[in-house]
Amino acid sequence: MLLGAIETGGTKFVAAVGNEHGEVIEEITIPTTTPDETMPKILQFLNQYKIEGIGVGSFGPIDVNRQSPTYGFITTTPKLSWRHYNFVGALKEKFSVPVAWTTDVNVAGYGEYKLGNAKSLCQNKNIPLSEALEN
Repeated sequence: MLLGAIETGGTKFVAAVGNEHGEVIEEITIPTTTPDETMPKILQFLNQYKIEGIGVGSFGPIDVNRQSPTYGFITTTPKLSWRHYNFVGALKEKFSVPVAWTTDVNVAGYGEYKLGNAKSLCQNKNIPLSEALEN
């Protein structure tokens, strides 16, 4: 199974394709400019593979409320060209796969919990992840 991943940042986007074992097959870095310039490069990269899902960690603010009409949007970001951009919609327009959408901070925390320094700190399910990351 191949999965796509996108991390949006203030200066660059990182996109990768990997498998369910966490092995990265290929990764690219693209400067963050405008949606019209950046997104076609991301979509073209991912389209080279038969991916079965995409995970996105985005700069914000973003709408993560699945019941909201603006779910999947980057909302009132200081990056003017990205304001009110329907990021998940752009992915869904190109790919018929599930898309996981959250903040870049949540993705970093989850990565530490699953594979990084917080892994050993979170073995006790009574310790919230946020507390473990503060140590």
